[in-house]
Amino acid sequence: MTSLNQPIRWPAEAIWEAVAPELPGFTVEIVPQIDSTNSELMRRARTGRFEPVLLVTEQQTAGRGRLGRDWQSGAGTPQPGATALTFSVGLPLYPVDWSGLSLAVGVSVVQSLHPDLRLKWPNDVWLNDRKLAGILIETASIGAQRYAVIGVGINIREPAATGLATPPAGLVEVLPGIDAPHALLRLIAPLVRTIKSFESLGFGPFQRLFNERDALGGLPVTLSDGMTGTAQGVDSVGALQVLTAQGLKKITSAEVSVRPQSAPPYANL
Repeated sequence: MTSLNQPIRWPAEAIWEAVAPELPGFTVEIVPQIDSTNSELMRRARTGRFEPVLLVTEQQTAGRGRLGRDWQSGAGTPQPGATALTFSVGLPLYPVDWSGLSLAVGVSVVQSLHPDLRLKWPNDVWLNDRKLAGILIETASIGAQRYAVIGVGINIREPAATGLATPPAGLVEVLPGIDAPHALLRLIAPLVRTIKSFESLGFGPFQRLFNERDALGGLPVTLSDGMTGTAQGVDSVGALQVLTAQGLKKITSAEVSVRPQSAPPYANL
């Protein structure tokens, strides 16, 4: 495992060998610092670079989460990559329906890491009601070509909670001794298989798997428009189902953010 006073040794060759047969032309890039792995791959896509790639950074200085929130990794640490894992996978993708892709990615992440991890709709991974990881998906199009960028940020060690809306967690709490390179090796090949399966089959096959790990299932929730109800899992296209006084409502990720009613006031999830 990586220690804080040793260079990080990334398993780039092992990852390439596992993924390249499924993604011809696939490459692995490791950079010491970048503003955002998602931003970099989106910049490339807008210039017509649609090759499949894994981009990993040891320090991300201007990371972005859902709804424009910041996601920084490793700032101010002697060995940034030991405290967080930040990467993006970019590849051409042509699903019939994009609905639920972030949820399918979340399913892959938790299945690869630990059975105690839970999924908070639509794009977070939780450990004991604290945020362990976030997922951000973006797309670019040029003519008939479509490119997807799937960004994942995971706390390896619990970061300082200062300025964070949701209390953070670290992966070492459930996987003592894990480091960023080993977590990456566990994640990437299954993640690529998940993305390709989603492209062919959509979210349907992942519905049950998501609901089995659903952090909100059965809990009272408050929607961003003030509506309250009880979370009832997700449907076959990944919409959150909330039982309200007016009946069952289906919510898409573009419409609301959700938080348990029992959460303290600072936990704006």
